[in-house]
Amino acid sequence: MPSDEMDMTADSGITMPALFVGHGSPTNAIEDNEFGRAWAALGRSLPRPKAILCISAHWETNGTWVTAMDQPRTIHDFQGFPQALFDMQYPAPGDPELALRIQKLVAGAELQLDLNWGLDHGTWSVLSKMYPEADFPVLQLSLDRSREPQYHYDLGRELRVLRNEGILILGSGNIVHNLRTVVWEDTAYDWAVEFDETIRRLILAGDHAAIIDYPNLGPADRLSVPTNEHYLPLLYVLGAQGTEEQLQFFSDRVTLGSISMSSVQIG
Repeated sequence: MPSDEMDMTADSGITMPALFVGHGSPTNAIEDNEFGRAWAALGRSLPRPKAILCISAHWETNGTWVTAMDQPRTIHDFQGFPQALFDMQYPAPGDPELALRIQKLVAGAELQLDLNWGLDHGTWSVLSKMYPEADFPVLQLSLDRSREPQYHYDLGRELRVLRNEGILILGSGNIVHNLRTVVWEDTAYDWAVEFDETIRRLILAGDHAAIIDYPNLGPADRLSVPTNEHYLPLLYVLGAQGTEEQLQFFSDRVTLGSISMSSVQIG
């Protein structure tokens, strides 16, 4: 369902990719593992962004908000993990002017400016590997918990123009995310693999309508997406896809029984 050719007449002269990253456990930020190494390699391979707009699974709100402070705080929104994780800081600056630009850009939502949130682990656990220097602005866009999946996809379509301005759009979540069935070993349930492969196939086919309507994909969807906050960031990234843009998958597998690390780069 991607439509409209992307305008290349932007300030930056280059269209930044859009990324969906399966972020998994917060410990990926402090471990040396295949996922962190893939994120680091990705950061080295991409054009340097002017800024990053991240849609994280871990910021659900009433209404839609964008961070607009000069210096967003690092949020440690978890419990029971090693102290080294709580000691992590990601001191990327914010960009209030860009927040205002995004607010004015969006017509399909009443976007509000936030001065309280910051950067949660859905954002900094990935970016600390991709861009450890934290030397360009990072903003977060919240997930309005009251809205249907189509709303989130449509909002991604409106944000797509930012890619032409040197802004990297990053969705951070997991295609399959069921904490109730997690097992702390490198294994995967059949239903989790089935749903992950179904979404991958639909992405390759460009069938965004079916991905948006995921509750009707079959029995595996109810176990794979018991709540949709980790799934919705994918819809923003697919909404930001231009016509016939190339895409590639990385880290595309399920681990811990029911956590998909599958990630996709568009453009």
